[in-house]
Amino acid sequence: MKRVTDRTSNPFGMRAPGEPAVYGYGDANADFHVVGADAATHGGAETGVPFTGGVAGRRLQSVLHAVGFAADPYDDAPALSNCYLSYLRLSPGDPADLERYVDAEIRAINAHILLPVGDDAVSYVLDEFTTRARKLPHDAARLHAGEVRGRGFLVVPVRDPGDWVDGEEAALEKRLAAILDGDYRQTKGVATRVG
Repeated sequence: MKRVTDRTSNPFGMRAPGEPAVYGYGDANADFHVVGADAATHGGAETGVPFTGGVAGRRLQSVLHAVGFAADPYDDAPALSNCYLSYLRLSPGDPADLERYVDAEIRAINAHILLPVGDDAVSYVLDEFTTRARKLPHDAARLHAGEVRGRGFLVVPVRDPGDWVDGEEAALEKRLAAILDGDYRQTKGVATRVG
């Protein structure tokens, strides 16, 4: 398989207005793409890496480590395999203007599984990448660690890790492990899991 890129940070060389920005980070050839809100919500303003520098990052990276995506349980520059991290808003500014960056990045990574983190990301992914947006609550807590069939993606909503209660970390870990143990892939534009 040909690699899209070997660069870990901002692999597509995006330049959003309002620098400094926190660009996507991880394995650009990943099957799993984690999409959070922004650096103010989920960390990374100091490190330049999504999901670092705070509670949300520590908790999420712990799950990524447990299922084999991250080499360590927590790192400000995590070594990721088969997983990519990014944000809806790369930097301060008009969210509508920045939306094109996240959309381009999601399509460029072309992961099979999208993991939107928090209500903003869940709403965005449900609206843009599924046909079920009007039928489902745009509530990450209610949808946490479930599966939503999307248009070319399987969506696994994630409650904001800073708000996790007992059992939610384990539920996400269990869901990801089950997906990894099965046969997940895109078939005729729809993410499916067999097994």
